[in-house]
Amino acid sequence: MSKLKTALLFVLITLPCFNYGQHTDQINSNRPGKSMSAFAVGKSVFQIESGLYGIKENHRLLGYDAKGFGLDFTLRWGLFMEKLELIADLQYQNEKFTTPYSVVDKKALKQTVLGAKYLIYDPFKNYEKKVNIYSWKANHKFDWHQMIPAVSIFAGANLSFSDNPYSFTNQASISPKIMLITQNHLGDGTWVFVTNIIADYISTDYPSYGYVLTLTKGFNDQWSGFVENQGFKSDFYSDAIVRGGAAYLLNKDMQIDASISTNFKDTPTVLYGGIGFSWRYDANYQEVRMSLDKGGNKKTKSQKKVEKKNKKRKDEIENTQ
Repeated sequence: MSKLKTALLFVLITLPCFNYGQHTDQINSNRPGKSMSAFAVGKSVFQIESGLYGIKENHRLLGYDAKGFGLDFTLRWGLFMEKLELIADLQYQNEKFTTPYSVVDKKALKQTVLGAKYLIYDPFKNYEKKVNIYSWKANHKFDWHQMIPAVSIFAGANLSFSDNPYSFTNQASISPKIMLITQNHLGDGTWVFVTNIIADYISTDYPSYGYVLTLTKGFNDQWSGFVENQGFKSDFYSDAIVRGGAAYLLNKDMQIDASISTNFKDTPTVLYGGIGFSWRYDANYQEVRMSLDKGGNKKTKSQKKVEKKNKKRKDEIENTQ
């Protein structure tokens, strides 16, 4: 297999509701990519995203090999309001680290992050794309509004435990993690572009700074796909990774996925792939509708017509994913 494994596989990132909050008719999962979407799961909604992966590393200069497996587990909980989401992100890894002189088994929680995400700006709120009944060209010209991204921030903490072989210091510590998230919906609405700008382990001796860029395409009601580039840099370790994955919608609340990743260097080479499952519980969710009447008066017939049109548009977009 060549070093650059070209893989165009797929992830499901569904679209937000226009003027109807952030809850969608279909599950909105971040798997199997590593980026975080700007929109929350919705108030009172619980969502679990989990997966198993295998990993293989080889370091040309240090002469070591590492093989193993891991488990990703993420809990997302919409709390208090539509724009807010609490997140617990855990990663357990078990690997055998082999050098010419020794064999070491490493197994522990490689990552434990607790935090919250908040939507700062939603470009779809109170926005209606007007239809020109006299011009086909006007209706199909490039919509510059789609270049305005939804914007969220994430703030949380990394929890590192003592005697952890994956810890920089091998001591118990708590360090901040912050992230700026943007999300654009392009073309006919089936393309989604997500950007994450990340500052991690900020208060430690080895702060890490990075990014994740994810481009997603919804192909039909069940299948969607993504390609992704992730980069990070610190005094401890730096790398750039390319990733692709596939997701299939089992029903409106369940998704399965698969992915593969590799990097561009041999210090070390990295290859890993995995499968995953996402599940949503939204029985307690109550639809939140945002009135277009800012004055709080009774809606006019035209305003009701706009809401009906936006609802229809949202359903059409979600059915393409």
